[in-house]
Parts: sequence; C-alpha cells; structure tokens
Amino acid sequence: MDFYQCRFCSSQLKKIFVDLGTTPLSNSFVKSQNLDKPEKKFPLKVFVCEKCLLVQVPEFETPNEIFSDYAYFSSYSKSWLKHAEKYADMIIKKNHLTKNSLVIEIASNDGYLLQFFKKREIQILGIEPAANVAKVAIDNGIKTLIEFFGEKLAKKISNENTKADLIIGNNVLAHVPNINDFIKGMSILLKSEGTINMEFPHLLQLIKNKQFDTIYHEHFSYFSLSVVKKIFEFHNLAIFDVEEISTHGGSLRIYVKHQKNNKIKIEDSVNHILNSEEKFGMSEINTYLEFSEKIKHLKKEIKKFFEEIKQKKKKVICYGAAAKGNTLLNYCQIGKENIEFVVDNNQYKQGLYLPGSHLQIKDPNKILEVKPDFVFILPWNIKNEIMDEIEYIRDWGGKFVIAIPEIKIE
Repeated sequence: MDFYQCRFCSSQLKKIFVDLGTTPLSNSFVKSQNLDKPEKKFPLKVFVCEKCLLVQVPEFETPNEIFSDYAYFSSYSKSWLKHAEKYADMIIKKNHLTKNSLVIEIASNDGYLLQFFKKREIQILGIEPAANVAKVAIDNGIKTLIEFFGEKLAKKISNENTKADLIIGNNVLAHVPNINDFIKGMSILLKSEGTINMEFPHLLQLIKNKQFDTIYHEHFSYFSLSVVKKIFEFHNLAIFDVEEISTHGGSLRIYVKHQKNNKIKIEDSVNHILNSEEKFGMSEINTYLEFSEKIKHLKKEIKKFFEEIKQKKKKVICYGAAAKGNTLLNYCQIGKENIEFVVDNNQYKQGLYLPGSHLQIKDPNKILEVKPDFVFILPWNIKNEIMDEIEYIRDWGGKFVIAIPEIKIE
C-alpha cells in the first residue's frame, strides 16, 4: 500500500475520507479524434490527516499537467461576474483603495475580477498559470504574469518594489499542492499593513450537504476554518475576519493580515465560525470517517433514478460541462446509455466530450431540437441561473433534476 504525507504537517496519511474510484482529470475534455484512445486515469482517493485534520487528495498529477491549458473561464457565468463586481465594490470601500493602491490576484483566470478594479483606475496585477486563459485577460488589457505562484515568484515581484495593498485568491487555495510555499509567498508579497482576501468552499458544507462532486484531482485540499487558521498562523499571518457566502454551495471569505499588524483587531466572526465547526464535530476524526457511507448511499439513489428513467424511455440531457459533473457521472457510472448529451455555453468546450463518460458537449440551442423530458443540472451551485435561462423546457413538460444533496426533481 502507498503511503502519502500530509501537505501541511507532513504526517503520514492513513485515514480515508472518501474513495471515488479511478477517474480521468475532471477538466481533461476529449477531442473526437481521441475518443478511441485510452484516457489517463488516477485514483480519486481522499484522505484526512489524523494530526491536523486537513482533508486532501495526494498529488497524482502535477499542476503543470492540470493547469497549463485549462478549460475553465470565469466570465462564462453571469452570476459569478455579478458576484465579482459586487465584491470589488465592497473591498475597495472597506480597504480604502485608491489609484496609488496595488491589487494582486493569484489565479486571476481571464481577468473576470481585476477588470472591475481597473475600471476604477486602481493598479492591478494578475498571476495565472494557464496560458490560454491568461491570454484572454492580457488581450483585454489586464496585466497578467503567466506563472505559478509561490515563494520564488513572490520574492521576484517584491524585489521590484512591488508589494500588494490587497492580495486576492478566490477559489485557488484548493488548487495548491504545496500549501506552505504558497502561503509563505503571500506573506512575502503583502505590505506590512496590507490584507489578504481568500474565498474557498467550506468543508463543513461539503460534509453536511454531501457535496462529493466538488472533489476532483484539480482540488488538492478541502478546508475548514480551523485548519486554515493553523496554516496561516504557521506563516505568521492572522485571520481577522470571516464571512459565510453562498458561492460554490457554501464558501468562506477570509480576511488576513500580518500577525505583527496591531492596527487591525480580530473580529467576533472568527470565533463564531470556529464554534459552529466545533459544534458540528469538525474536531472529531469520526465526522470525517462517516462521510464515505453517506456518499455510497447517495450513489445508489442517483443510479436508481437513472435506471427508472431508462425503463420509462425518457430523454435526459445534462446542462453544464462542469468539473463537478464529471466527478458525479464517473463515480456513479452514468454515461451515454442514460444521457443523450450535455450542453454548455462555453464555446471552448462545445464539440468536445466529457472525460470518462464521453458525452458530447453541444450548444444549449440543441435543447429546443431534442425537447428532453429531464435536464440534469450538473453545476447545482448555479441552478437558479440555469433554470431561469431554460425555463422554456416546462412548455413541453420538461423537468429539472438536481442530485446534491439528494436526488430531486423540480
């Protein structure tokens, strides 16, 4: 048996949080000419560290392989763009940012967020390792470095007298295999009175709402506030405020400062969330070990739904070629025998095939041609946006299906 070390505290990982089988990378979409070729697959086995309680997937594939040519573009979700603009307005006021301030975003994607700071004439710098995604940002006038972030890059930037008033890292923490190198880099790049803002899915919500499909190889770690607090403190950084937000099925937005910065006080919100985690059982190893059985039961329910629909000869299509959908379909072994195809607004994905299930990705206009009985929404975190967009399926009696936290027809 292989043994892996915790990426934070280096303890040996022995306890399994959940085993989702052997699957391709969730964003490794397949071109038609490669459908007959074998796909690279990796174990999607998630461990929990008994010492620090960090939930994590061992690094089976390097970030270079995963992110060098990436299929996720943040600007394709209208609700995400609204979230970004609202956040920019809030943080500019909260941090009193001006034309002399510098905002650095790590994993800046296609410039979806930094554009709102640029519009307000605040200095910006994006750091994005996926060249194809970064090019979109650069073409739109968003200054972007095409590199992975860590201590080495932080020293290089800060040596050029470029330290940040605000460092943003939204939904990047989970994607970092070397968590200590990453956070040390942020501490180097941050001005003495600057702040770090990060958003990440809350592990408490993942466990509570059985969000197993948010687990994939591209997400190396899954965080509670208590674990994140330990990691930042190890690097002389302190979480001074935290908010619960609705994105990605329930996330945390943390505010971080240098521990030496006494001008900012620690808000009650930090203890409030820590207490809620304690009450839920996040400090007990059994809370993590019981998750696996709940997911096995949910898998049975999802498979049962598709078997019944197949017997009734009903048409099902999927909406959203999301990474989480690929985890769900591959773990539950749902494919072309159950589903006609999948639709997605992202033109970069149209014409490709989902990894593992090999469902073809088409333009959402195809829904009107096929008139499916059911639309299975894979990115359930934006289900309201999707249901509003294709409400017209109800004209022929079409219904929506959501699988998380329970299989549900709407």
